[in-house]
Order: sequence, then C-alpha cells, then structure tokens
Amino acid sequence: MSAIHIVNDYPHSPAKVWRAVTDPELIPLWTATGAGGRPEGFATDVGTEFRFVAKPKPGWSGIVDCVVLEADEPRLLRYSWTDHGGGETTEVAYRIQPHAAGTRFTFDHTGFTGTGGLFMAQILGHVRRKMLRVGLSAVLNQLDETGSLRAGSTLKPKV
Repeated sequence: MSAIHIVNDYPHSPAKVWRAVTDPELIPLWTATGAGGRPEGFATDVGTEFRFVAKPKPGWSGIVDCVVLEADEPRLLRYSWTDHGGGETTEVAYRIQPHAAGTRFTFDHTGFTGTGGLFMAQILGHVRRKMLRVGLSAVLNQLDETGSLRAGSTLKPKV
C-alpha cells in the first residue's frame, strides 16, 4: 500500500491553520498551486458528503467525491477521497498540533493500492507538497488573527 505523508511547521496558531484548511472560501486559495480544487457542500460535520471540483484534465473529470469521517476542531479532519469516475476510496487526514511558536500540520493520504496506486501517490504527493509549502503558507501569511483575509490581499482562486 502507498501513502503520502507530509509534515510542515507554520509560524501561525492552530486556530488559524484550521480555518485556512476548513473554510470553503479559503481552501481554493491554497489548492490553486495544485489543480485548484474548490469544495462544494463542505462542512466539518461527520457524515457530510462533499466534492472537490477542479479543472478537468485528460483522463480525469476534475471531480473528487468525499465524506467527512472524523472532525475534532482544531486538531483533526479526516475524510474519504474517491475519484468521481470510480476507483478505490482512499482517506485524507489533516492533523494540527501546537508546535514551538506555531503549528505542526501533518497531511496523510492513505489507502493507495497496486501499481496504479503507487503512481497516483507519487503524482499527488508532488502536487500536495507544493500546495502545502507554497499555497497554504501564502494563505496563512495573508490572514489576520481572526482568520480573515487582510484588507488588500491579492490572493484569488485560480479555478
């Protein structure tokens, strides 16, 4: 089985990181460094069915169907991940914990199987690293302490 495991430290509070990764209006701002997925129907309530919608690519509709499996604000969000066109269901987890003068954010995407899963984990892993290193950092730097974008922010979704 293949998996993606990424750990990043951010000089921001756990509450601010939680807001950036769970606010439907902020999510497309940091995922724009990847495929630009925006959530439709997302809420952190367990059982919520939602989808990420991104720009389609050859062989991919751009849609991922998800279900919130676990949420413990501001520490944990876990959801299923299934390509809209079918295929195996995998799981994504965000773990947020205070660390030094900020937050340690751990991203895990697990459940990839077989050769196809290994290939998918490698591709998605590259994209996720960039989204979390570049995209999420940029969004966090543009949020005030209440978790709102600062006046004059130039961040715009690329969807």
